[in-house]
Amino acid sequence: MRKWHALLVGSLLLVSACTPVFDNKDEVIQETRDKDSNQASIVPNHSISEETYRMILSEDRSKVSKARSVTVNQMGNRMDISEFEQGLRRHSKEYYDPEEYFFQPGQFLTKDTLLSWLTRYGDGNKEGLNPELEEDEATVEQFRENPKYISNIVEQDYLVKKDGDVVELEGVTIGISLRTVYNFTAEGRNYKEDHSTEELLKKGKEYAGTILKRLRERDELKNVPVVFAIYEEEEASSKVPGQFLSKTMVKGSSSSIGDWQDIDEKHVLFPSKEAENDYFEDSQIFSDFRDEVSDYFPNFVGMIANGFYVDNELQQVSIDIPIQFRSESEVVGFTQYVYGLVVEMFPDHYDVEVKINSMDQQESLIVQQAGQEEPFVHIYE
Repeated sequence: MRKWHALLVGSLLLVSACTPVFDNKDEVIQETRDKDSNQASIVPNHSISEETYRMILSEDRSKVSKARSVTVNQMGNRMDISEFEQGLRRHSKEYYDPEEYFFQPGQFLTKDTLLSWLTRYGDGNKEGLNPELEEDEATVEQFRENPKYISNIVEQDYLVKKDGDVVELEGVTIGISLRTVYNFTAEGRNYKEDHSTEELLKKGKEYAGTILKRLRERDELKNVPVVFAIYEEEEASSKVPGQFLSKTMVKGSSSSIGDWQDIDEKHVLFPSKEAENDYFEDSQIFSDFRDEVSDYFPNFVGMIANGFYVDNELQQVSIDIPIQFRSESEVVGFTQYVYGLVVEMFPDHYDVEVKINSMDQQESLIVQQAGQEEPFVHIYE
C-alpha cells in the first residue's frame, strides 16, 4: 500500500491521511416498506466536512448500487463517469441538506431495469426509452431519424434518521445522461451525428416525465420527493467532461413535473482556443504557470487543466503535470517548486488542484482551497 506523507515547505499545513475511521458510528435499522425485511445499517456520526454527505454503511462497507457497473458500460468518457455521479450529489445539496440527510447509492432501480430502459423500444422490450429500430436492417436515414439520445440513468437515495434508531428514505435523485454525439454503423460504414444542447434538453425533460410515472408505480417510491437532473455528455475523446443542463424537484405528493431550473455550468480545457477566446485572463494565468514549470523541466510535455465554471465564474481548476522522475528527491524538489508557483500565481477565490504524475503513478498532490492561505501538499511514497 502506498503511504501518504506531508511535505514540509515553510509553514505548510500538515494533513492527516485519508484513512477511514469507524470508531464513531451508530447502528440503526433501515426502515423499508416491508416491515419484515428491515436491515441493520451503520450511520457514521461524523462527515468529512459540512458539505459532504454521510454514507449509509453495511457491515462497515459502503453500500453499492443495485445497478452497479451500468454507468461504466454506458458512458464512453471516464471523465463523464466521474462528473455525472459527483455532480448529482452536488446538485442534490440544494434540496437535501448534508447536515440532515444521509446518502446511499440507488437501491430501487436494478441493473436489469435500467438496461431495459436504456435500450431501444421493441417487441421484446416495451420499457425501452430509445426509439424503436431494427438496427440490423436499418438504413442510414432510418438511424438518423431514430437516434439514441439517452445513454445512462443514475439513482441516488437520500435518507433521514428518525426516532427509534431508524432511517427512512426521504428523497431520490435521478440523473439522466444524454449523448452529445450519436455513433452508429449502417450499410457497412460508421457514422457520427451531433445532437444540439437544445435538442438534448427537450428530450431529457420528456424522459424525466416517463421515468417519474414509472417511479410512482412503485409502492416504495410513490410518495417520495424526486429530483431530476439532465446531463449532456461529451464525446469519448474529450479531455474534459460534459455539463448539467437543468434540474427540477417533484414533491412527494406529486406525479407531474413543474418548472425546470437552468444550470449554467461548464468545463473548459486549458490550453484551448475556447479558453483563449472566452476566458482570456484565466488562460493567461495557466499559460504563465506552464512556462514557469517548463523552466524547471524544459523537456516536459502535455500539461493540461480543467477549469470548472458556474455562472461564468471559475470555481475550480484541476491541473495534471506529467513528469518522468529519476529519484524521490526530484519529486520533492519539483513539488516544492510547483507549490511556490501555486501560492504566487493563482488567485485565492477559486480552488486549485495540481496532480504531479510520473509514467505509472501519481507522485504528489497540491490542493489550495478558495480563501485558504496555504495549500495542502501530499507526496506519495
